[in-house]
Amino acid sequence: MAKRRTTRRTRRYSRSSGTDVENEMRRYKRGTARSGRGGRGGKVKSRKQAIAIGLSKARKKGKKVPARAARRSK
Repeated sequence: MAKRRTTRRTRRYSRSSGTDVENEMRRYKRGTARSGRGGRGGKVKSRKQAIAIGLSKARKKGKKVPARAARRSK
């Protein structure tokens, strides 16, 4: 039998960006995660919001994370 050729996918998110999201999720679960500039906003209420904040922090640090999806206007 002929060898099957597999294409290797490149990593979209760096491993270290995952740890930033993990840390933010930990803060969310403890109830200490805050939203907004400098954490002056309200408490983070959803998992999605906590993940978005973790990815945003990773981007600011210059880690490999895809650009933010464009918002759709209604």
